Amino acid sequence: MKSKMAPQATEKIRCPWGNNDSLYKKYHDEEWGVPVHDDRKLFEMIILEGAQAGLSWITILRKREAYRKAFDNFAAKKIARYDKRKVEQLLADKGIVRNKLKISAAIRNAQAFLAIQKEFGSFDTYIWKFVGGKPKQNSRANMSNVPPTTPESDAMSKDLKKRGFTFVGSTICYSFMQAVGMVNDHLVKCFRRKELE
Repeated sequence: MKSKMAPQATEKIRCPWGNNDSLYKKYHDEEWGVPVHDDRKLFEMIILEGAQAGLSWITILRKREAYRKAFDNFAAKKIARYDKRKVEQLLADKGIVRNKLKISAAIRNAQAFLAIQKEFGSFDTYIWKFVGGKPKQNSRANMSNVPPTTPESDAMSKDLKKRGFTFVGSTICYSFMQAVGMVNDHLVKCFRRKELE
């Protein structure tokens, strides 16, 4: 009698960056590219993407829980009222990126975020209009096919800046769009590509 061999578990094919670190893997598999329509989460991502400027995303992912604690779980109404004392406190917090410009930007961005909510009813309604309200499905074969910016991210960056946001250049905006599922940039061979179509 032949003994049946257990089938080998095949490793899932991911976007190459999603294999680099266990934290990246979890983020890639569960979060990146999943459409987000919750205002608090959208605000968190726009602040974290801005904090990432000049750094690697893994650095921010590792500090994410510390950011949530330091920035009142990204409650925009609270952040919009941060004073000089709170800024000093944040500059002393080793858990986050201690950059005065980025901390000041988070406060200014919270104020601009609240103004958008007031005007459009929600930040979600406003931000998703840049892709016509539904995720843009891309078919990229490899990472070199993924552009750093697109006409949509250019338009978003320009409009956010006009409304008082900072640390929202087109590259940051495109990274944000990928993260919150406004575009599906999982590579065609990645297992998440089809799941998020």
